[in-house]
Amino acid sequence: MGRAFQNRKESMAKTADAKTKVYSKYGREIYVCAKAGGTDPNGNLALRGLMERAKKDQVPSHVIDKALDKASGAGGEDFSAARYEGFGPGNVMVIVDCLTDNPNRTFGDVRGCFTKTKSKIGTPGSVSHMFDHCAIFSFAGSDEDAVLEALMEADVDVTDIEQEGERITVFAPHTDYAKAKQALLDAFGEIDFEVDEIQFLPQTTTPVEGDDVAMFEKFLGMLNELDDVQNVYHSGELPKESES
Repeated sequence: MGRAFQNRKESMAKTADAKTKVYSKYGREIYVCAKAGGTDPNGNLALRGLMERAKKDQVPSHVIDKALDKASGAGGEDFSAARYEGFGPGNVMVIVDCLTDNPNRTFGDVRGCFTKTKSKIGTPGSVSHMFDHCAIFSFAGSDEDAVLEALMEADVDVTDIEQEGERITVFAPHTDYAKAKQALLDAFGEIDFEVDEIQFLPQTTTPVEGDDVAMFEKFLGMLNELDDVQNVYHSGELPKESES
């Protein structure tokens, strides 16, 4: 699989405004995850992983608690998932995952990011077939064989396992997320996951060159500024000096 998942550009919360956006994104995602699978992180492994990731990103506990309280009540916002696909600058394949309480507004905002950067928004499925939808777990370890054995015993359809130094990364179908995580926890106890999430990984990458580099970075920046956008996945391979 390669380490393509590390190429996804993560925005660092360097300003108060940026931190607020990060907190808002986590709040929405925790709310939706808890409403779908329950507010108990011990019984909802996706929620547990999300909460752990939020804490690592220094999201205050009151933000997490507020999202859980909303999910346990009958009222509150009604967010739904929305996914948009298309081609960004340099013909890079792009998937934009959103959580929205107003799909018409969100579609208009996302489409604006495409049109203002001479990009093309596509129809559902136009590029997602060129990505693998994977559960990814990365953690400290040195016994790749023991990890594979534990996953196989749990009937996890392992896509790939990589070992680099003292770190192991497991790739599995997104549908096996909970089963794979539980198998790892059962076999090795509490694990401090460096990566614990579901991502779209491009099957091929697209070099971004020349004038397209600045336009592509502008495109990503515009998408990340939208409150409804949760994650952006792409096939772009930026020049080293442009990567953060």
